[in-house]
Amino acid sequence: MHFSIPETEVRSDENGSSYVAYNIHVNGVLHCRVRYSQLLGLHEQIKKEYGNNVVPAFPPKKIFTLTPAEVDQRREQLEKYMQAVRQDPILGSSEMFNSFLRKAQQETQQIPTEEVQLEIYLSNGQKVKVNILTSDQTEDVLEAVASKLDLPDELVGYFSLFLVQERGDGGCTYVRKLQEFELPYVSITSLHSPDYRIVLRKSYWDTAYDSDVMDDRVGLNLLYAQVTVSWFKRYSVWSIKQKVVIMGITVLANNVSPFIRLAQTLKYYGYIKFDPCITDFPEKGCHVIVGAGNNELNFHVKLPSDQMKEGSFKVTRMRCWRVTSSQVPVANGTANPSSSSKCDVKLELAFEYLMSKDRLQWVTITSPQAIMMSICLQSMVDELMVKKSGGSIKKQMQKKRLNGSFQRSDSQQVVKSPPLLDSPDPSREQVVKLSTKLSSVSLRGLSSSNSASDISGNDFHGNYSFEGIGDDDL
Repeated sequence: MHFSIPETEVRSDENGSSYVAYNIHVNGVLHCRVRYSQLLGLHEQIKKEYGNNVVPAFPPKKIFTLTPAEVDQRREQLEKYMQAVRQDPILGSSEMFNSFLRKAQQETQQIPTEEVQLEIYLSNGQKVKVNILTSDQTEDVLEAVASKLDLPDELVGYFSLFLVQERGDGGCTYVRKLQEFELPYVSITSLHSPDYRIVLRKSYWDTAYDSDVMDDRVGLNLLYAQVTVSWFKRYSVWSIKQKVVIMGITVLANNVSPFIRLAQTLKYYGYIKFDPCITDFPEKGCHVIVGAGNNELNFHVKLPSDQMKEGSFKVTRMRCWRVTSSQVPVANGTANPSSSSKCDVKLELAFEYLMSKDRLQWVTITSPQAIMMSICLQSMVDELMVKKSGGSIKKQMQKKRLNGSFQRSDSQQVVKSPPLLDSPDPSREQVVKLSTKLSSVSLRGLSSSNSASDISGNDFHGNYSFEGIGDDDL
């Protein structure tokens, strides 16, 4: 997750006194407004709990009123502080840090704690209404949905809640996976738009886990709801009559397992498809549709020459990746991110890829969903490491229940986040190194300069073509 403080506001408290509020953004969206004193209080709590050696540097107090330049300097320092805390595998996942963000989010949106009904959608458009508190965190809401659906406790960790935005063409954009530091009701309400909804979706990548889910009736139906939607969208050339016949046969047989098994043979089964964006590979300025699944990022690229290409980047061949954000002023705005002018956030995901045995190359994707792509990569790596160590989602859930602290299995809890690297560009953040974590994972095609399933520098000079994707999709 990308934390930033791109702007400040002068606000008034209940006594009429003015103060500077620091707007904390997560993934480019306002999460909460906090005062310096609130962040100082959090810092003191963290320091008391974890010691001075662990806590990053915090901007000092000032005796006199800050000048505008000093306010902007403090804003930058607080931004670096929040990023450092979040990126620390211990501090960033601590309940102290997460509860601070949840409370600040609720206070910022001025939503009192009360019982409400929240709609959670399934992948096929059906919705489940659950009674929750406005102050319930993501885990609480997920467990409430599981309880309403009668999903067994040991399967809760196979699913997560995602914030999605409905598009005019009938599709949807995955905005983000709801995190432990946010309140789902507050998050969806603060958007003030009917286009957004919270969707329950499987959160794993290895299709072998489908067998665990399909052993349970509710799990099977949830997976079926997700599979049918992706199946029908991909094979949109079928007539309505053909689709009805296929669905009718499946329902009458009262056995959806064969349908799911058939869907598993599809090339892009289980992939998350992102909105069209821009990449610099194989050429700068290429339009691309990125898909995440099967431990890879799949590219469908339209070159400047209008030639169509396809290839995949395996996560096991990525040495590291980073997410970079920058403020881009809107029309008639200014380039000063601390001013009151509105700015758009430009997000980039860049990863260093092993193109051949001795050649690494950076590949950059410019997309509003760059952080969602990064989260997908992180969860793929975590899943590989858990599997390599002999663990599984079910074992993690069983362990939590035995310890008397049932919670959903989150990838960031199962495996510590990879260490950070110093970026060659100081403005770049969140560089994730994989070499240490993947030292025990078999690197497929490592000794081969051109793997059949991976993109290399030469692959994009061949005669590749899209399958089932037209120019209108790019």
